[in-house]
Amino acid sequence: MSTLIKNQAIIPDTWQHLEPGTDPASQPLPEADILFPVALWQARKNEIISRYKRIGLWLEPDAKLEPLADDLHYFQVIAIHFPKFTDGRGYSLARLLRERHHFEGELRAVGDVLQDQLFFMKRVGFDAWALKEGKNPAKALHAFTTFQNPYQGATDEPTPLFRRRNP
Repeated sequence: MSTLIKNQAIIPDTWQHLEPGTDPASQPLPEADILFPVALWQARKNEIISRYKRIGLWLEPDAKLEPLADDLHYFQVIAIHFPKFTDGRGYSLARLLRERHHFEGELRAVGDVLQDQLFFMKRVGFDAWALKEGKNPAKALHAFTTFQNPYQGATDEPTPLFRRRNP
């Protein structure tokens, strides 16, 4: 079983990622906590809702959130895939999910996720991370202490530093 960093602690990852199939309508659904790809969710939403108590969603960085807005309350976990560490679209998706769509469940960064990114991912709303294969999660925990007082407002602290300072 793989591990996650969640709420700045290392925990086992109990969720499985269901790979996108060629035909979402006929893809077999396993018994487990599943992160469903968007196409499968959209094709079999009613079946998934009736069959699973806990539902997760897997988003690629080019995902459109508007068609999913009314469904967000079904998901305990939304995983945003980072195919390359240089692909920043997942940051925008996370911030939109938290601020515009008010998603309160677990927001997980998966894929090419590196220690250097964790602090900034936390700022836009991520609270769980599946690091890139071969990376040490215990060592990565130090990323959360990189900065003590960020200047800008963000999802994790909306008030900018100049407003937080004592008069």
